[in-house]
Amino acid sequence: MHSGPPLCEPNLGGENLEFLDHPHVHEPPQIGSAAADWSRWPAGTVFRLLSTGQNYRVEDYGWALSGRNTIDLYMANQREMNSWGARQETIQVLKWGAPQESLQFLRSHQNYKHIKRMVLELEGRQEEAAALR
Repeated sequence: MHSGPPLCEPNLGGENLEFLDHPHVHEPPQIGSAAADWSRWPAGTVFRLLSTGQNYRVEDYGWALSGRNTIDLYMANQREMNSWGARQETIQVLKWGAPQESLQFLRSHQNYKHIKRMVLELEGRQEEAAALR
C-alpha cells in the first residue's frame, strides 16, 4: 500500500473533476507456502486461489498428499487453520514449477514410499506408482 500522498490522475471527461487511483501503483503480492504431490504440482509452482486472490508457492510435500489432487496451504496459526478448514477451491496456475528439478531432489529421498511414488509418476511410470498404495 502506498504510504505517501495519494497518487492519482484526473479524469477530465465530465464537468466535475474526479480523481482515480493510479492503476499501476501496487505492492508486490505476498506469496504463501503450500505442500502438494510434486508429480502433479512440481516444487516452485505458483498458483492463485480464485476465491481470495491469494498466491501460493509449492515448497513442500507430504505422505498424505502423494497420489492425490490435494494441496495443503500453510496457515500462520491453529485458529486460522481451523477457520479455513478443508474445502475444494479453484486455482489458477501462474507459473509451473520444474518437474526435472523436483525429480532430481526426490530421487535422493526414495526410501519413503510416498516419495518413491512421486518419483515413479515423474518418470512416467504411473502403473508402478499406483501399485505402491
